[in-house]
Amino acid sequence: MEEELILPATLAPDRRQKRLVIIVALLVPVPFIAIIPFGRMQLPPVEAYIPVVDTVMLINDAIAATLLLAQFSISRAPSLLALAGGFLLTAFLVIPHALTFPGAFAPDGLLGAGLQTTPWINEFWFLGLPCAVIAYALLKPRDRTGPVPRRAVPLAILATVAAALLATGAILWLTTQGADLLPPIMSDPIRPRLAWHFAPLVVLNVVAMALLWSRRSTALDLWLLVVLEAWLLNALLFNKVVIRYSVFWYFGRVFSALATSLILLVLLAETTVLYWRLARANLRLERERDQKLLNAQAVTASIAHEIRQPLGAIVASGEAALVYLAKTPPDLPRVRTFLNRMIGDGYRTSEVFDAIRALFRKGDQQRQRIDVNIIVLDVLQSLRRELQIRGIQVRTELASDLPLIDGHRGQVQEVLINLVNNALEAMETTENRDRVLRLRTDRNGHHAISVAVEDSGPGIDPEKLDGVFGAFVTTKEHGTGLGLAICRMIIEQHGGRLNASSDGKSGALFQFDLPIGAAKEAADRAI
Repeated sequence: MEEELILPATLAPDRRQKRLVIIVALLVPVPFIAIIPFGRMQLPPVEAYIPVVDTVMLINDAIAATLLLAQFSISRAPSLLALAGGFLLTAFLVIPHALTFPGAFAPDGLLGAGLQTTPWINEFWFLGLPCAVIAYALLKPRDRTGPVPRRAVPLAILATVAAALLATGAILWLTTQGADLLPPIMSDPIRPRLAWHFAPLVVLNVVAMALLWSRRSTALDLWLLVVLEAWLLNALLFNKVVIRYSVFWYFGRVFSALATSLILLVLLAETTVLYWRLARANLRLERERDQKLLNAQAVTASIAHEIRQPLGAIVASGEAALVYLAKTPPDLPRVRTFLNRMIGDGYRTSEVFDAIRALFRKGDQQRQRIDVNIIVLDVLQSLRRELQIRGIQVRTELASDLPLIDGHRGQVQEVLINLVNNALEAMETTENRDRVLRLRTDRNGHHAISVAVEDSGPGIDPEKLDGVFGAFVTTKEHGTGLGLAICRMIIEQHGGRLNASSDGKSGALFQFDLPIGAAKEAADRAI
């Protein structure tokens, strides 16, 4: 099943476009009506007028046909091919019209032109667009059900161009060699003779507008209706009362050129809009790609960051167990103690993976009733070796009546491990005072508990406090900048808040609050 393509010729009109079409449709009759009082006024002949105006129409119609053919080659819609053929025919017909017009390139025109050649070419030129629109409207239902086969697209385009050329040649022959077969339109080089020649233009325009209105679905359809409106007014007014070199005659050709230019402008404008949308879509795709890459980097860095501590503890316990095993006799109770610690740290490593997987997974977070005081003590136990090596004094103030909370044990534990590790690293440079780590738990009102981790390090610049929780923001030489960002994400998913405070001189305080009981509902609202 092929994807539905969005092209300028297939775009549905939005409210702004509909409003603009209505405004233009109301304005189209204004210039026609405005020149009626002085329309019959005769002006001096300008020999260059027809070549210039016809050249403009040739360029406009040729470009419009090219754009329609380009869109047909993509969508393979028969209706677009028919409409492009109509614009090709009008583009080709202005060439013999200019060449045969008396006084443009020769006093009596070129190509064996007679008195009736140019007006009849002009008549067929006016018939070309409404005939093409009728075919376009009739073929619109086949665009989805019977598109041109892909392999036949080049042949269809060549056939359309050839048909337009053959039709132009046939019309040129009919209006020159076969001019006697046609009723005369002009009585002399200036004044018309045939009074009813505008009737076919009116009938075809009305039929084209009725068909197109009943099958309108795109912005192109609406603008074609506006062009047909101008065509109809031209047929009713100028082709009825026009006299060569009058105000009517000069302005009539200009209005025709402007009408055909309207479709070109619409196609170009819609193409520009689509290019703009495409550029924005590509930009969004690049951002999404970068975001996915960032998330992948965050997950990878988070895993490496979180498992480094338990793996280090496992290695340290294994080395200690080997030392006590090598004694004579082996100190088996100590060996057993360190092996048990290795097993515990192994389980903690597994919990790290579970916590990270839960962190980046939507849906059930496997929450349970947990005791934060016990988690604090477990974290201090797992980090005992680092605390001893760095000479850290631990002071705990754990509230005895702390209620249980609803949360993910592994994730809350990882938050505490990150905060404690950050405090230990911050106090590495502390030399002129004791290295003290304080952990406090307490109730925060009736609906939350509070956990605080405070160090006696150099502190954090108060102006940088707002940015410490940003992803990839770090002051450490080998830091990932993800620890605090992930901590805040975990706490917020639990419905709580994580804050930092420091005077920039005497340590830093990180404190988070967790709701009692209703954490899951709060987290769902946050998501």
